[in-house]
Amino acid sequence: MFEIFNYSFFQNALLGVLLVSVASAMIGTYIVTRRLVFITGGITHACFGGLGLGYYLGINPIFAAGVFAVASSLGVEWMSARQNVREDSAIAVVWAFGMAIGTLFIFLTPGYVPDLNSFLFGNILTISRSDIAAFAIFLVVLAMFFLLFYRCIIVCAFDRDFAATKQIPVTVVNSIMSVMVAVCVVLTIRLIGIMLLMSLLTMPQMIAELFATRFGKMMILSVLAGLLCSVAGLVGSYLFGVYLVSVPASVTIVLMLIVVYAAARVIRAFVGTKK
Repeated sequence: MFEIFNYSFFQNALLGVLLVSVASAMIGTYIVTRRLVFITGGITHACFGGLGLGYYLGINPIFAAGVFAVASSLGVEWMSARQNVREDSAIAVVWAFGMAIGTLFIFLTPGYVPDLNSFLFGNILTISRSDIAAFAIFLVVLAMFFLLFYRCIIVCAFDRDFAATKQIPVTVVNSIMSVMVAVCVVLTIRLIGIMLLMSLLTMPQMIAELFATRFGKMMILSVLAGLLCSVAGLVGSYLFGVYLVSVPASVTIVLMLIVVYAAARVIRAFVGTKK
């Protein structure tokens, strides 16, 4: 079994899930704390509009998806902060708009649209060194922002009204975090797909919050849960392929997250009060 670790594609996948797990833990903890789990789905589906437009215009679909992702994330913040629209309603608007625009331009694009399934389902085993480098740069920027504005992020995530009374620029902080979510989605959607991306931004946090209520502790536990399930899922996918049938790594990682969450709930029943 251990010979799989000698292959460069598997080493890249392991390094990729390490970086994605850390970034997802930081962003996902903020999302779960703000009760904005579905913003990931909204931005992801808004990206579909950029993909369709990119294919139709003959430009880089990733670039177009990035523009749509950032615009949709800022649009959600603008509608909720300035137009008195509930955040879940604003997310539904960009979700539907992105899917409609994407579907329209996909059908208008002549010929076959390549690599469309890879954006929907992803393939974590195709991560390259350039992908890892790009995500590492993003992770450094994200970590620096958290280090510099950690307390502001926590206050804005838990209580926007209280943060405003403390003269914290709530709209600015939340807008920057929304852009971080959008960039994370764009950098990873082709590699790990919609299903795994949404799971990594929510499931580790659901596991962590069973044992922690503090933001920092929840974030650390989310990193550990994400790493554990990602590595186990990658190995499980390999074993399935050797002994049974080929299964995408994203599927086994998501199933591992669900199994660990179920086990964590059982353990939580015997642990006592969260700290």
